[in-house]
Amino acid sequence: MVLVSLIAALVAAFCYGLGAVMQAIAVRASSHRPVLVAAGVAGRVDPGLLIRMLRQWLFLVSILIDLIGFIGQLIALRRLPLFEVQVIIAGNLAVTAVFAAWLMHVVLGWREWIAVCAVVIGVGFLGSSAGAEGAATVGVGFHLALIVALAAIAVSGLFAARLPSRVRTPALGAIAGLGYGMVAVCARILPGFAPHQLVRSPAAYTLAAAGIISFMFYASALESGSVTVATAAVILVETIPPAIVGVVLLGDTTRPGRTPLAVAGFVLALVSAIALARFGEAGGHDDGEQAAVGKPQSDHSGPDQAPGQPGPLAGQASAPRSLPVEGPNG
Repeated sequence: MVLVSLIAALVAAFCYGLGAVMQAIAVRASSHRPVLVAAGVAGRVDPGLLIRMLRQWLFLVSILIDLIGFIGQLIALRRLPLFEVQVIIAGNLAVTAVFAAWLMHVVLGWREWIAVCAVVIGVGFLGSSAGAEGAATVGVGFHLALIVALAAIAVSGLFAARLPSRVRTPALGAIAGLGYGMVAVCARILPGFAPHQLVRSPAAYTLAAAGIISFMFYASALESGSVTVATAAVILVETIPPAIVGVVLLGDTTRPGRTPLAVAGFVLALVSAIALARFGEAGGHDDGEQAAVGKPQSDHSGPDQAPGQPGPLAGQASAPRSLPVEGPNG
């Protein structure tokens, strides 16, 4: 069953990476940020963004792909500790990079290939060292703490949206990462997947709300700032806090004597995923290189572009969690 859970986590990472590419296109096509900037009301989260995206078939297909990925993540969380699943999910950037190189003829530099290999090695270390998921049960207090934390995340995100551009993007990315991390924690403590169990579980409702709130904040971060900065912030915060919660509160452990290997694998995979964060740049420019595909996109303008206009899209494709020439959900 551990092998099945590992495969499920890898499938989830692949689906999230592919879905991110498709969602980035939808974000760019649906963004009204240039209009909001002209009207002087850009410093807020656009509540109509998600509604406009729902009118695009590409976004709807990406939701189905993300749903498959989320099912894989749920399966993985039933048998694997949170720290392992979250790092594998963060590794979707490596999957997206390889996908872009193969199908979109994106040329990856030697640093990107090293990072991709390092993610694979780190995940391998984790797979060989992780024990079973913890058996600790949670009470009403834990559920209430999650609800209060989600409310704090929502309020913080609304305030972060009004910050100056330089800090707005990393702040919104970090807050979205907290929300995505909460999705993982909620998924971990679900009592089961039967309809009557989900209806009666507070974690199911918190999970759904956290997913929607996190996506809106992440899309807002990518809509107006550097995708690399936003993606790196999301990866860090959606990975480390849930790992700590899993170990400290939910009883996640490694196999006896393999804690150093697990720590090395966690750090290696996480750092390498962050190194691939520029693959989140879809259809824009980052660090002088043309982006190919990834999470929702930023509002970067090229030297010959009007401010607020999308950059050229490689093969007319770009999206949320992931790519450059970056060089991505669930």
